[in-house]
Amino acid sequence: MFAILWRRAVRAAASKCAVGLVAVVAASLAQAALPIEHWTTSSGARVYFVRADTIPMLDLSVVFDAGARFDPSERLGLAAMTNAMLARGAGGLDEATISEGFAKLGAQRGGGAGDDYASVSLRALTSEPQLSEATALLARIVSQPEFPQVVLDREKARTVQAILEAETKPETIARRNFGELTYGSHPYGQQARADTVAAIGRDELVRFHREHYDADHAVVAMIGAIARERAEAIAEQLTAALPAGTPRPKVPDVVPLERSAERRIAHPASQSHILVGAPAIARGDPDYFPLFVGNYVLGGGGFVSRLYSEVREQRGLAYSVYSYFSPLLQPGPFTIGLQTRKEQTQEALTVVRGTLEGFVRDGPTQAEVDAAKSNLVSGFPLRIDSNRKILGYLETIGFYRLPLDYLDRWTGQVEAVTREQIADAFARRLNPDAMATVVVGNGEAPAN
Repeated sequence: MFAILWRRAVRAAASKCAVGLVAVVAASLAQAALPIEHWTTSSGARVYFVRADTIPMLDLSVVFDAGARFDPSERLGLAAMTNAMLARGAGGLDEATISEGFAKLGAQRGGGAGDDYASVSLRALTSEPQLSEATALLARIVSQPEFPQVVLDREKARTVQAILEAETKPETIARRNFGELTYGSHPYGQQARADTVAAIGRDELVRFHREHYDADHAVVAMIGAIARERAEAIAEQLTAALPAGTPRPKVPDVVPLERSAERRIAHPASQSHILVGAPAIARGDPDYFPLFVGNYVLGGGGFVSRLYSEVREQRGLAYSVYSYFSPLLQPGPFTIGLQTRKEQTQEALTVVRGTLEGFVRDGPTQAEVDAAKSNLVSGFPLRIDSNRKILGYLETIGFYRLPLDYLDRWTGQVEAVTREQIADAFARRLNPDAMATVVVGNGEAPAN
């Protein structure tokens, strides 16, 4: 019943406040102020909070330094399995009771684990006692997971089956091989396999949780219609029972590629799936904005990018082609991706490589830079037009320790980028002669 009322309340609030929300976003941009409040809980967790009173809801997440980069090579998938099992039984409650508890409160729980960090999230109305009960239930699953063996066996079997099915798909095969070719044995290049997931034991989940789900390395992100005092109480509630931090094992440094490498894998799919790239940039790097703006010109701008023009518009070699940077704690990958008919594989690759080489050599034109900056700045409101999107930025700012005014300064940082800065950054950060290339589909290497 409450779930129905929750949906009605959200629809009513959204309908009444849609115009007001646009006005609030526009005003915040004009004033260059997204007021992020920051403090540390008594347990040592860092908190990032934005008050947003337009809709009576709270979105929150607790981020942990518990990503897949800590997976042992023989237990790939451990971080993801630990996170997935948190709500499968905790603090004396079984998974059905936990699921029904959130549903009765009209709350939505989520989470997941990436390369760098893992998180749990909650969306709930701010009415009481529903909010207090929802956050108490989330605190229980975060701090008191039981990892029941029967459920673990079921989840491992389900995950193994999903991996085996995914490994028949060309896009999955391409991603796995691209990671291996780009990062070698570094954790960023490894993905869970059926055998490594099957080998995970309950004791390993318990140990991973104890060592990585701690307060000292936790970040609490919140945005919603609550006062600062209520936010402080919720942050304390979520982190009070977490263990103290332990030293993190050292993750090996990312090794830059010294030369190009190519891997071709035959597949019966009608098209070749192609990925080209290399390790490039870490979070917080001063080259981020020049690379970001420059990549909009190269392949991140969709229909207005060079790659799109060269590969699709002029030659019809692919339906879409794209490029992007994925900054992580250590240098994340620069990636170009496309699909093309098998018989066009080599032609498409030649065009992609030539376009990249020309861009790195000569940089963008001033007209391209001006257009990219204009499009990015005008599109910025869409990046922060919902609480969920802002919550994602709060997670990123908190975990990677970016400046509190990161969003306030975003458009200014974009506008300040020059053509010369883009050319310089691309020339230093990307070497077209040291790129990993994976082709899944056409497995034949070109004749010399």
